[in-house]
Amino acid sequence: MDDFDDADVLLLMGSNTTEAHPIIANRMKKAAKNGLKIIVIDPRKIDMVKAADRHLQIKVGTDIAFMNAMMHMILKEKLYDEAFITKVTLDLDKLQKQVERYTPEYAASITGLTAEEIVQTARDYATAPNAMVAYTLGITEHHCGVNNVFDIANLALLTGHVGKKGNGIMPLRGQNNVQGAGDMGCLPNQLTGALPITNESYRIRFEEAWNVKLDAKVGDTQTRTFDRMEAGEVKALYVIGENPLMADVNMSHTRKLLERLDLLIVQDIFLTETAQMADVVFPAKSWGEVEGTYTNTERRVQRVRKGIDADPNVKEDWEILCELSTMMGYPMSYECSEQIWDEVRELAHEMYGGMSYERLDQSGLHYPCPTIDHPGTFIMHEHLHDESTSGRKSPFIPVDFTEPIELPDADYPFMLTTGRRYESYNTHSQTRYYPDNVKIKQKEETVDIHPEDASSLGINDGEVVEVSSRRGSLQVKAKITDQVVPGLVFMSFHWSEVPTNVLTINEFDPISGTAEFKACAVNIQKLM
Repeated sequence: MDDFDDADVLLLMGSNTTEAHPIIANRMKKAAKNGLKIIVIDPRKIDMVKAADRHLQIKVGTDIAFMNAMMHMILKEKLYDEAFITKVTLDLDKLQKQVERYTPEYAASITGLTAEEIVQTARDYATAPNAMVAYTLGITEHHCGVNNVFDIANLALLTGHVGKKGNGIMPLRGQNNVQGAGDMGCLPNQLTGALPITNESYRIRFEEAWNVKLDAKVGDTQTRTFDRMEAGEVKALYVIGENPLMADVNMSHTRKLLERLDLLIVQDIFLTETAQMADVVFPAKSWGEVEGTYTNTERRVQRVRKGIDADPNVKEDWEILCELSTMMGYPMSYECSEQIWDEVRELAHEMYGGMSYERLDQSGLHYPCPTIDHPGTFIMHEHLHDESTSGRKSPFIPVDFTEPIELPDADYPFMLTTGRRYESYNTHSQTRYYPDNVKIKQKEETVDIHPEDASSLGINDGEVVEVSSRRGSLQVKAKITDQVVPGLVFMSFHWSEVPTNVLTINEFDPISGTAEFKACAVNIQKLM
C-alpha cells in the first residue's frame, strides 16, 4: 500500500474501492492529494471518481478490448521498455500480432469510450516514471476473468511497471485473509505455502511430516464441485465460513443442489441461510475470539490476538477439524495456533521460515521471508531489474476480447452488474444488525437505475419494481441515480429479503471457476 505514495499514475480497474476497501481507498485519496494521477476505469460513476484525474465509463465486460488498444498504442508509438522486454520477457511478436487490430477507434466501438480517452490513458500509463494497476472483482468476476488478469500482466510487462517501488499490480482481495486462506492450502492445486501439489518433491516433504500419502491430482474448484453435485457424484458438502446459498450465482439452482445432498455440514459463527439448510452445524469462534495469523492483500502476515472470551460451547476452527480427523482415524493433536504456525513455517519454509510469532508480534512481515534474519519481501520481482539477473523469462500471454455470455435483448433490455455496498459485508451475516442510533447510508437493497430509464418506465425513486432474468425474479425498491449509465442497473447481494443471485447467470471462467457475477440481462417492470 505504501507504493501508492511513490506512484505517478494508478489505473483503478473494476474496483469500487471506497465501498469495498475503504481503508485502501483512503490511502489512494491521500496519495492523489500529493500528486498521484488516478484513472478510474469502471462502468459506474463510483465515489473514487471524485479523487480521479479522469473516469473512463467503460461498458461492462469490455476491459480486454480497452487494454489491447492501450498496448496497440504503446507499441505503435514505441512507448514500451525495450531493454526490460528483451531481458525478462518472451513472445512479444505474439502480443503484437494479437493487438494489431485493436486500434483505438475499434476499441472505442466496443467499450463505449472515445478513441482519445484510450490513447491518452495509454500514454499516461506508459510514460509515467512509476505506474500501478489496482483491480478487484470487477476484473475477475467474468467468464473471461483470468484473461482480464493476463492482459493486466501484459501491460505491466510491456512497460516495465513491475518489480520497482511505486510500480506493479495490486489485486485487492475481496475479504480479509482471502490471501491467507489460499496460501494455507485452500486452493485446489496447492499445498500450504503456495507449493504446487503436482510437484513430487513438495508432496514428499508433506507426506513424510504427516505420515500420509497425498493425492497428486489437482482438486476441484467450487464450480466443478457443484457440477459433480448436480451429476450425483458428490453426496456430502462441508462448508466453513461461507454462505453459498446467498453468495453464489443462480440461487435457485444452488438451493436445489444443496437439497439433493445426503449430508450438508456448515461450520460458522452465525446461522446463515446455508446453515439453516444444514444437517449438522458446528458453531465456531469468531475472529475476535481466537489467536492466529492473517495475511492481507499486500502479503503482510500479521498476528491476531483474542479480544474477548467465547461462549464455552464453541470451538476454534482448527479444534473442530482436529477432533473430526481424530474421530475418523487420523489423530491430529495441537496445543495452540502457534504450534500449527510453526509447522507451517517448517513445511513451507521458502515462504514463512523466518516468521516466528516473536517477530510477528513486533510488526507484520511480507512473505517470502525464508530465514529468521530475512527482512521480508516488501516488493515482489525486484530481481527483474537487477543487471546480473538471468534465468526463466516471463511470456506475454495475448488474449482476445469476448462479449459477456448474456447480452441485453428485447425481452431483457437491461444489463445487471452486481457488487457491494459500504456498510454491508458479503451476505450480511456479520453486519446485519446495527443499533438504532447508528446512521447508515443504505438499510435495504435497491436496484440502481439511470433517470432516463426510470422516466421511460414511469418509475419513481423508492418505488417497488420487479426485476427478472431468465433464471428468476424479485421485487425491490428503485433508486434513481446517475452512478449508472442508461441501460445498466446495479444491485448488491447483501440482503436475504432481496436475493439478487436468483437473477445472475450460471456461467464461469473455464480456468478459475469464478462466476460471471458482473454481467447478465434483466427486465424491469413497474408494478401496478
